[in-house]
Amino acid sequence: MSPTVPGMPAVDDLDRHVIPPRRLAGRVPAEMDRRDQQDPFPGGETVKAPEGAPNILLVMLDDVGFGTSSAFGGPCRTPTIERLAADGAGYTRFHTTALCSPTRAATLTGRNHHSVGMGVIAEIATRAPGYTGMRPDSAATVARVLRGNGYATGAFGKMHQTPPWETTAAGPFDRWPTEEGFDTFYGFLGAEADHFAPVLYDGRKQVDPPRTPEEGYHLTEDLVDRAIQWTDELGSVAPDQPWFCYLPFGAVHAPLHVPEGYRDRYTGEFDEGWDALRERTLARQKELGVVPPDTEMGPWAPGLPHWDELDDDERRVAARLMELYAGFLEHTDDQVGRLIDHLEANGKLENTLVLYMVGDNGASTEGGRLGAFNYLAGLNGIPSTTEEVLAGWDELGGPGSYPHFPSAWALALNTPYQWAKQVASHYGGTRNGLVAHWPGRIAEPGRLRHQWHHCVDITPTILEAAGLPMPHTVDGVAQKPLEGVGMAYTFTDPDADERHTTQYFEIFGNRGIYDHGWTAVTVQRAPWLMATRGIESTPLAESTWELYDTRSDWSQSRDLAAERPDILERLKIKFIAEAARYNVLPLDDSTVGRQSGRANRPPHPMSGRSSITLYPHMDGLNEKAAPKLFNRGFLLSASLDVAPAESGAEPCEGVLLSMGGRFGGLVLYLLDGVPVFEYNFFGRAHGKAEGTSPLVPGARRVELEFDYDGGIAAGADLRLFVDGEQVGEGRIGVTAPAMFSMNETLDIGRSRGSEVSTAYKGAFPVRGATLHHVRVDLQRGEELPRATRERIELATH
Repeated sequence: MSPTVPGMPAVDDLDRHVIPPRRLAGRVPAEMDRRDQQDPFPGGETVKAPEGAPNILLVMLDDVGFGTSSAFGGPCRTPTIERLAADGAGYTRFHTTALCSPTRAATLTGRNHHSVGMGVIAEIATRAPGYTGMRPDSAATVARVLRGNGYATGAFGKMHQTPPWETTAAGPFDRWPTEEGFDTFYGFLGAEADHFAPVLYDGRKQVDPPRTPEEGYHLTEDLVDRAIQWTDELGSVAPDQPWFCYLPFGAVHAPLHVPEGYRDRYTGEFDEGWDALRERTLARQKELGVVPPDTEMGPWAPGLPHWDELDDDERRVAARLMELYAGFLEHTDDQVGRLIDHLEANGKLENTLVLYMVGDNGASTEGGRLGAFNYLAGLNGIPSTTEEVLAGWDELGGPGSYPHFPSAWALALNTPYQWAKQVASHYGGTRNGLVAHWPGRIAEPGRLRHQWHHCVDITPTILEAAGLPMPHTVDGVAQKPLEGVGMAYTFTDPDADERHTTQYFEIFGNRGIYDHGWTAVTVQRAPWLMATRGIESTPLAESTWELYDTRSDWSQSRDLAAERPDILERLKIKFIAEAARYNVLPLDDSTVGRQSGRANRPPHPMSGRSSITLYPHMDGLNEKAAPKLFNRGFLLSASLDVAPAESGAEPCEGVLLSMGGRFGGLVLYLLDGVPVFEYNFFGRAHGKAEGTSPLVPGARRVELEFDYDGGIAAGADLRLFVDGEQVGEGRIGVTAPAMFSMNETLDIGRSRGSEVSTAYKGAFPVRGATLHHVRVDLQRGEELPRATRERIELATH
């Protein structure tokens, strides 16, 4: 492979088209006597990267629209992005897929997201080939290719690539980070994290955060700490070995969890509202040259209010939530700056290619029309209220909140484009800032690049920089060709003709195609209605398509569908051809109900089992891999030995079973020896059944009968038993219809992440007793309490 950019590494004597690489044939004659051998024999050496290969730092922010960062005209101060762009190159026409997991899959493989089974997030995967959530072996990640070529590889942050049903101790582990090419992984596997109390993995093992929120813990800082430590260790033991550091933050995806020192940095800066912010941002973008001077503002998305339609309380809440988001982003960028400063101080930055993706999709509307104190309720189709946010005002941004801003802020943060995250048809969902920094390799530092590119181009660009080909075989498996286009040609020539000329888009039926400047697009559903039940979308055959000439209409503001039906029809046909080519078909515009029907569901580790026994030594189970406790009745049975009470000793206590966290969940625990069950319905309602006296020493069985009313999100009667005798009862009037969280777990013997109940703090492990196991019964049987058995007998006769 010929170097594309001055200073790129050259090829050597390895056949790097196969991973692991093969050393080219060569032979040294052997002497009769070992003592006479002068020439060394080939082979036995560790595979090394090409001489001069650079370090690669790939940074990815979460849920940041094009018009958000100050480097691209936005209101959020991001000095690190500005600094890297001033010394490198900013890209004004870079695109993502409009959703997190798909963007990550395309970025790390160089293939389109449907080509690698990631047409949606894995949590709602189906069996359709483009939507399985399971990367095929024929699409190796860039990390695997680099590792096979002598790079050290590490990932720190949000992966969101491992299917949830593969996150148990049974695996398989093929799609865990450490099996997808990363030597080191530290972070989380799901869609989001509580930044004060995340569920973390170090490799395959769940680990606790190194500090508590009270001790100043924040996930973003922890991730950068680990990345710095890793690069330092490599510099000590293998200073000549290049590394690939992937740093995908959970920030600034909701919840808007902000360190205290950043929560008030933007006080009053958003009081004029989102309409005014759009205008200010567009003016600034024109000044910076990130959009042409004649760029028009994209149309407002129908269904969201303008600022003057809100009342005073709604404006106050909206402004505060946006202040938190801005502080969150500035904090994240400052942490990237801390890493950059460290690399520079150690002399590593000079030979490091930094690719800083300013978002994995457009800004998010998932906070709902008015924003949310606990936006997890909104993901269950339960809208938040302004009163809730006002009631929790002092906790906003801290560990006691799980907030998100109102949907309309996303439109402002995606200025000047239409729509937002999830809407893959329009640039508001897919256009994101990108900065490349590589000292001495980027011509005319500080000049913007306006070539059209896509996240699928990141892997080819990294391989170009490393002087490596994409192998045709990896670990014995023939590889799909790369579907992206390398961007290194733009490093040397800011005005070069663009090479990525055609690209399809699709998320949740929102779809479109870019082709040589033209875009044909159609919106299937508003993203803030994702979890709203009963909303019928337009039949796909009746979708209304729009047409834009982005060579003269940068922001997709002037729909030419009526004027140029010939071009529109051609592009619609081309979309179908691309969709068939890349596994986009069959189109599916469903969200909440996507997995309805047994034939459409992905595998589940607990499938078909009515009784599951869980042990305290197990790692926590992701909700999607845990026994399904939603919209059904169940029985929890904890088997334990209570230690004899000693003089002055405290009674036994601790969590027996916990699922979810402080913003939604259920927990069976002992407090001062008394058994208690609580159901936390997103902080809005609580059900509780509590015993009256402490457990006596000896072998005990604590049971909780969850007698469900039937239907979706209905109530349940709660009955608590000790050794078969009822000791408490209660009622929860409404239950979670779909989920408690995106990243909390079901735990036995302790609580990972945040606490479901305010009655205890932290992990609250069992002490003063030995917990043997907890059995979860999902099917009625002889072991169920008598009251349940009698009801079943009546119902079946």
